Amino acid sequence: MNAGQAKTAPPDLRLAGLAVAAWLTALAGLHVGTRPLVLVAGAVAILTAGSAMHTAGRLGRPRGGLRRYGWIAVAVGLGVVCGAAATAARLTVRDAPPVRALAEQRAPVTADLIVRDDPRPIRSAGRPGMLLVPTELVRLTGPDDRRVHASVRVLVLATDPAWRGLLPGQRVAAEGRLGVPLGGDLTAAVLSTNGPPERHGVPSWAQRAAGTLRAGLQRACAPLPDEPGGLLPGLVVGDTSRLPPGVEEDFRATGMTHLNAVSGSNVAIVVGAVLLLARWARAGPWLAVGLCGVALVGFVILVRPSPSVVRAATMGAIGLAALAAGRPRATLPALAAAVTVLVLADPELAGDAGFALSVLATGGLLLLAPRWRDGLRRRGVPAGLAEALAVPAAAQLACGPVVAGISGTVSLVAVPANLLAVPAIAPATVLGVLAATLSPLWPAGAEFVAWLASWPAWWLVVIAHQGARLPAGTLPWPGGVWGALLLAGLTVALLVAVRRPLVRRLVAVVAVAALLGSLPVRLVAAGWPPSGWVVVACAVGQGDALVLPVAAGRAVVVDAGPEPAAVDGCLRRLGVREVPLLVVSHFHADHVGGVAGVFRGRRVGAVLTPPSRDPEGGLELVRASATTGRAALLTTVAGARHPVGRVDLLVLGPPYPLAGTRSDPNNNSLVLLATVAGVRILLPGDAETEEQHAVLARAAPGQLRADVLKVAHHGSAYQDPGFLDAVRPAVALVPVGTGNTYGHPNPGLLARLSRGGARVLRTDTDGDLAAIRAGEGLAVVRRGVPPGRRT
Repeated sequence: MNAGQAKTAPPDLRLAGLAVAAWLTALAGLHVGTRPLVLVAGAVAILTAGSAMHTAGRLGRPRGGLRRYGWIAVAVGLGVVCGAAATAARLTVRDAPPVRALAEQRAPVTADLIVRDDPRPIRSAGRPGMLLVPTELVRLTGPDDRRVHASVRVLVLATDPAWRGLLPGQRVAAEGRLGVPLGGDLTAAVLSTNGPPERHGVPSWAQRAAGTLRAGLQRACAPLPDEPGGLLPGLVVGDTSRLPPGVEEDFRATGMTHLNAVSGSNVAIVVGAVLLLARWARAGPWLAVGLCGVALVGFVILVRPSPSVVRAATMGAIGLAALAAGRPRATLPALAAAVTVLVLADPELAGDAGFALSVLATGGLLLLAPRWRDGLRRRGVPAGLAEALAVPAAAQLACGPVVAGISGTVSLVAVPANLLAVPAIAPATVLGVLAATLSPLWPAGAEFVAWLASWPAWWLVVIAHQGARLPAGTLPWPGGVWGALLLAGLTVALLVAVRRPLVRRLVAVVAVAALLGSLPVRLVAAGWPPSGWVVVACAVGQGDALVLPVAAGRAVVVDAGPEPAAVDGCLRRLGVREVPLLVVSHFHADHVGGVAGVFRGRRVGAVLTPPSRDPEGGLELVRASATTGRAALLTTVAGARHPVGRVDLLVLGPPYPLAGTRSDPNNNSLVLLATVAGVRILLPGDAETEEQHAVLARAAPGQLRADVLKVAHHGSAYQDPGFLDAVRPAVALVPVGTGNTYGHPNPGLLARLSRGGARVLRTDTDGDLAAIRAGEGLAVVRRGVPPGRRT
């Protein structure tokens, strides 16, 4: 009887209402601001006090169910009040007038800062080498030499490579210009700087130790092949600096990206290995917990005690608390308490997708995995196999709504890919940690251990590579909050429904039938690219990448965006296997930074470049890729025609070299008129007012008229009105990056295009954009907003 009751005992959700309410209140507060938050918190506090008094008055009555629901309401109310109070206090500090006024003025300042997390590159910034550095402000000196002391968060956008080597905890000084942040977090200002930081003092001993061990792991992995050698530091400490972009894209497509970020699973693997050794040595429960605690602290030092790592360690510590208490049911209250404490201590976590995935994965493992494991064992599945099946399935199901909301897709290969990856994750992680630990003491031994770890890492690369190439591996899904809520609702309804055996069998039959039925449809008539497409503007961030179809699997590509993975992913989605001609409009990084992605796994026949060679860095990058890919490097001039199958390219500009303009590289961009299936498409690169005026002056009457216009320079304000009037497009496509700092696209320009009768679409809000022939007219198909990191 007791055993049966233990098996069917409901989960302990006493603190769940408190945690969820605090979390959602903090998330809402980050977006609505202080005043609405305080008003809501006050109203809820009054209702909560009344509910608590009413519930307390029923304590002597035998109606336990009502009392229980009453206390749940009280817990939710307390969560709202506490979350609102913590968030409002932080928002008040963030919006302090002295710093906000300087940010709104875009004032030049000198800032004393403390680095909060590792500097990371911004691939979609359109500027090579740009870094994003989260910092905490100590002191600010304005243009009038007035000093402001404030402890607020400042996001640094830096271009000098000296910022790359900073450690969390390092105190620095920097000169730059303040700007207003996007909002939705606790960042008070954005500091843009082109100079190096001035270092003051040294980081803590923990950060220095972490830097030594991480550098040692990279040295131990240096002799390994690029793919497993770049993946191993990502598995162990979240360092993806050497990870090839192709592998990163494969992991994203197969739902395995979480392996490249430090999470509670990393903590569980390391602590679990120590626990197994302690049990093998017959250590008592408290000694085992003590050893696991030491391992937990050591692992946090190894991967650096940044906010994301502390969050992961907190999730991992939940299991230790339950083990020490000897009460497995205490894990859910411990998780809820951890969520509450973390959100109240740092309300910004409420809007962090990584935090949501960590909590949901942990909750799935605690709530779903044990029940599914026991159900499989009752049906004769061996214990080890049941555990291996239940754990990744539970984690993926719990995280699915958030992943779908971010990516706009539902992966069909995520569960099987993660299931196949399970046997390799723990050996790779444990051996990688051992290699990092040995590196300062015995470098040769560390290299040998890293070589052993590269074999399970290689298996993970193979899984991701093959899974990413399966047809119908992902299905489109509504993105954003509503898409996440829709999938969450369907998931909960499905979990409730399958508790009945008849419904469970019916769901299984329908799921298998739907999967088998959808595969031929996806293979024969995939939804992307749409039938009859004549041009696609790829969502590659703050940069350009246009695709013109030549034949099945073949296309002309105009520009390559700022980084390889984005353009490679777009070409994969379009099924492009061969590029007979790659056209480079000019050599800025946001147009040529991703050129290696065009060559990745594809044959490129020739690369067409403009007469201008500026800037030289971009030219060398294109030359190197063309040489490696054995593609001819050609130069063209105005008036030249380049037919490729059904694509006809006419070069309209630059009509002559332009010098002394606002941006000579932009104003010497190739201006192309492409004709595909009778549709005229104008591609002006980043041509600004001067080149547009020159092209207009030299063009024959009606020559600039086009059905589709790729808006020049990401929709900047530098457009010639006469040029736009001559084009008079029906469709205007704006390739632009989310949250860019350049003010692109210009609202006045978008309004002018709309008034002229053009349908205006943007890659930052609409994702990949395809213009298609629809009878005698044109239509536009949007693939949806791609996943990306707000900067």
